Order: sequence, then C-alpha cells, then structure tokens
Amino acid sequence: MSRLFGESPAPSDDESPDPGSVRDRLVPPFPGSPLWGWVGPLLVAAFGAVLRLYRLGDPKAVVFDETYYAKDGLSLLRYLVERTMLGSADDPIADKRLLAGRQDLWTTCTPNDLGPCAQYVAHPPLGKWMIGAGEWIFGWNPFGWRIAVALAGIVSILVLARVARRMTRSTLLGCMAGLLLALDALAFVLGRTALLDGILMMWVIAGFACLVADRDQSRLRLVQWYESSPVTGTGPRLGVRWWRIGAGLCLGAACATKWSGIFFLIAFAVMSVVWDAGARRAVGLRRPYRGALTLDAPATSLAMGLIPAGVYVASWTGWFATTWGYGRNWTEATSSGPAYFVFSSLRSWFSYHFQVLGFHTGLASKHAYQSWPWEWPLLVRPVAFHYTSPPCSAGSCAQAVLGVGTPVIWYGSVIALIGLIAWYVSSRDWRAGAVLLAFAVGWLPWFYYAISDHRTMFLFYAAPMLPFMILAIVLMAGSILGPEGVASTRRAAAAAGVGAFMLLALINFWWLYPVISAETIPYDDWYRRMLFRSWI
Repeated sequence: MSRLFGESPAPSDDESPDPGSVRDRLVPPFPGSPLWGWVGPLLVAAFGAVLRLYRLGDPKAVVFDETYYAKDGLSLLRYLVERTMLGSADDPIADKRLLAGRQDLWTTCTPNDLGPCAQYVAHPPLGKWMIGAGEWIFGWNPFGWRIAVALAGIVSILVLARVARRMTRSTLLGCMAGLLLALDALAFVLGRTALLDGILMMWVIAGFACLVADRDQSRLRLVQWYESSPVTGTGPRLGVRWWRIGAGLCLGAACATKWSGIFFLIAFAVMSVVWDAGARRAVGLRRPYRGALTLDAPATSLAMGLIPAGVYVASWTGWFATTWGYGRNWTEATSSGPAYFVFSSLRSWFSYHFQVLGFHTGLASKHAYQSWPWEWPLLVRPVAFHYTSPPCSAGSCAQAVLGVGTPVIWYGSVIALIGLIAWYVSSRDWRAGAVLLAFAVGWLPWFYYAISDHRTMFLFYAAPMLPFMILAIVLMAGSILGPEGVASTRRAAAAAGVGAFMLLALINFWWLYPVISAETIPYDDWYRRMLFRSWI
C-alpha cells in the first residue's frame, strides 16, 4: 500500500540499508539559505496582501452571498447564534440597513416567543465567526466583513509557498507556487468577498502543510532511531506528533467552516498512515504495516479523529449556550436536570444537522450562474458576484466582480495534472500521489451530487482544490527544470519556458483585474475581457 504514495521498497532479508542513503532518501536536505526560505515566501505573501487589501472596501455594496455571511457574522457577535433579519437575510432593505450600520437589523423577540428569531443556516459557524471578528474590529462596512477573508487569502499564499518549498526542496519553486496563488483571479475574488470558500481553502492547505511537515519530522526521528538503535521488526514509537495534531486542528476548522472539509480530513488521515508505513518500509523494517497500524494509527485516530471532532463541536458553543438558536429546544433541555440537559441538547443538535444534510442533498433550484464540476477546470461558467452600470463620461460603463480563475493558470494546471498522472505511474513519486489525491478529493465528490441529486453548485466550490492545481504546475515545472547539474542548455531552455508561463499568468491577471476588482471601465472594455460568451 505504501507504493500508492511512491515510497521506496524495503531491502531484502539478506541486506540492510546503508545509513547514509537512508537519511538522504528519507530526509533530503534543504539546499540554499534557510533565511531566504522564509524571506522569499514572505515577500510573495506581501505582494498578495497588497493586491487583496488595496480598495478592499470596493464595491461599497453587499456582494453576492455576503448578504448571508456578513449578517450572520454580525449576528453571532451580538447573539452568539444566527438570528432572523427584518424582512429576510437576502432582502435589499436589510442590505441597506447593514451598510448604514443600523442597530435594528433583527426581529424583536420576547422570552416566551423565541421561535421567530431563530435563523436556519446551512453551514457551521466558524467561518462566520471569523467574518464577524473583522466586523467587530473594523465596523459594519465592506472592509470590516471582508478583512477576515483577505487575511485568509494572504495566509494561504504564505502556507502554499512554504509547503511547495518543503515538497520540492527549492525556495524558487516555493515562491512560484505562492505567486501563482496570488495571481489567480478566483483566489483574488474569494480573498476580497465575505464568503466561506476562501476560509475553507486556507484551513485545507494549512492542514496539508502540517502533514507534510509531520512527514519530514517523523522520518527524521525514524532515521535517528535507525542510526542509534538495534533494528526491530516494527520499529519505534515516534513520540508526540505535534504537526499531526496541528493538522487535526486545521482540518477540524475546515469542517467547522463547510462540511466539504470532511472529504479532505478522511483522505489526509489515510494518506498520513500510508506515509508512516512507507517510511518504516523504506528504513528496512520487516513488518512496517504492523508498526504503522499498532504504533502510529492510534495516535493518528486522536489527532485526525477526536481533535477535529472537538474543534467542530466547539465551533457550536454559541448554539449550546443560548436559548434562541435554531432548533435549540431550550425549555425542553432544562426541564429535567443536568443529565437530561446534555441528552436533549445533543438530540436537538443532531436533529438540526440532519435537516442541514437534507437541505444540501435536496438543493436543486436553478441559478443563472450554476455550473457542473466537470466544467470547473475549463472555467466554462463563472459567477458574477457583482455588476452595475454606473454613469461615466464614456456613456456606458461597467463595474464588475467576476468570480473566475486566471485562464493561463487553470488551463496550465489541467496540462500539469495530466502530466502528473503520467509521472506518478512511472515513478510512484509521493508528491505526485499526494497532490493528485488532494485534487481528486476536492473535485470528484461533487460529481456524485451533480449526477445523483442534480445539486446546485458553483465554480467557487473549487477553491479548496486550487492550491493543489498550482502544486501540480510547480511539480511539473521542477521536473522540466531538472536537478542541478543537468546540461546548461537544457536548463536554460526550461527556465525560459517556466519564466514565460509566469509572465503570461501575470499578464492574464492584469488583463482581468478591472473586471474582478470592481473598477469602473467602459462597457466595451468589460466585454472584451469576457473570454467566452458563457462568461456573460
């Protein structure tokens, strides 16, 4: 099974691995300066921060589904749960009240009549709490409810640059990954709009990065044991796996933002156990799978099972602590003592979750900007987050926020993913296996919902798989460049090709910038930037 992720085979019974080769294979060194390993990604993240924070308050309007999440975040701050708005959550009058900073946004409730106040919501609270934190610091205005997603986008750039550096052992390729995420138009829009998907992307890539760091750390411990202790059949316990615990916290936070985080949690938990078995096999242990299952898997169950569950439940603290959450049944819960309180509260909580599950599986209403998952990589149908026709000297102008990816990056990733499949088949490289798995987990489950339930879905649901599309590009770029020492002519040609791709990505982002950042431009300029008629 360890061959799934490209682990080296174990030596035969009549040979043992050379200690030097084991260390080199299991823990490849980082070439170059450790200082630049941080300075480079931080500079790229700073570039992404400038892009996302400049004019973050524009457009000065409630954009697309901000009409739900900006209000839910504010409601969580005031009431610890989502409350019903005057009118409805997506009422234009409620939008105007929110923009004006009005206090009278919610219906009035009395202690004996809390039912009408409870707002039914379809997503867990954590992402909305983060949005609400920005509103608490910066106020009820577009900048306030967008700053949290902007910071999540900036952190995603930094984390992706660092994890790409760790996977490739190249600071240059790490910075390339971060720069591509900074220049992707969909990541840019989701980093400037108070939706949950950009936050979900951050938690997913952070969890993945923690597991890659844990992979390096656990292998280093295994090598140190191998070099200083008698070799046994199963190997040693590897101590507290802090990075794996960090992964559990991050992936639990992903699930507490949107339920689709559970796909990544399950897949990454299995992947980490397979990595453990592969490491034990590569070091020459005779029973690596028994060692992984008996020594590593129990701790993995804690880090990737109980801890994420605890994070998820903790995100609902406001619902448990108040009387007016949707489906709370506070009177029933407090009627028969503490034990019954816990039982009744959990029963109400699970009942609420089953209602949400029914909502998600039954959501099949038509929407003008819906698209199917097989259309996402080709950017067939983006989402118009915002569009107005303001008066201008040109006679007819447009101000738009189009939720679409940078075509050079997305089409390049399609080619890179195909190349990565061939690379994995030929080499069983663990990096190719991990990236392909993560991409598949972010993409393929939506096929089931599209085919079986005809569920309404949108291009921005692809946000969590975007970092892995970029990792595919970076891994293939590293393969094209080749290791140091290859013929200078070939390396120069490869560097020119990779540099040209990056330049095209930059130009493509610059071309799209006016229609993804709400700049007011002549209508003809807006129209010329619509690559396909399906973008309109």
